[in-house]
Amino acid sequence: MTEQVFTPQRILAVAAHPDDIDFGFAGSIAKWAQAGAEVYYLIITDGSKGTNDRSVPPSKLIKIREEEQRAAAKLLGAKDVFFLGYPDSELMINLELKKQVTKYIRQLKPDTVLVMDPTMIYSNARGFGFINHPDHRVAGQVTIDAVFPLARDHLSFPDLLSEGLEPHKVSTVLMINFEKHNFAVDISQTLDKKICSTSASQESNS
Repeated sequence: MTEQVFTPQRILAVAAHPDDIDFGFAGSIAKWAQAGAEVYYLIITDGSKGTNDRSVPPSKLIKIREEEQRAAAKLLGAKDVFFLGYPDSELMINLELKKQVTKYIRQLKPDTVLVMDPTMIYSNARGFGFINHPDHRVAGQVTIDAVFPLARDHLSFPDLLSEGLEPHKVSTVLMINFEKHNFAVDISQTLDKKICSTSASQESNS
């Protein structure tokens, strides 16, 4: 697979948990940010179940993981990180969540949205099997629905329109899929930043 020439100007990366973006898109984000792209993160859950340390209560873990995510995003060159605060591992596809993602798309007006492919449920390509987290699948489906048609159509969520949030058309959606690949980015010059960002976002799991 050869690298496609792609130069986004404004990116919204949507993920279920703190650290999802760092493991999935960090090298590409760092490359595009260095080229001048504005990058924003939208994290849907509070990450309150993402640790093996039984001594850390969820309330403390939420703060830790937010701090880790902000540090990782700053390292990669992202401009801001937004958190919706839904309970970890409890995401459901519903209209209210779609509306919240739609709101950020209309506010930030990205030309490119990054998210996980919601169609990937199970993968055995890694040799040991992998079940994709249900939050990942929900985040992916909700984001795709928000991109089209909800963010585009002025009759979707008229209260957003009354707030001054005009419809917006996203031109490109890139999705993480562990088995089916049709897009590649050369991150050889930003791989070190990807490694550092994943380390920064995983300290709470050590």
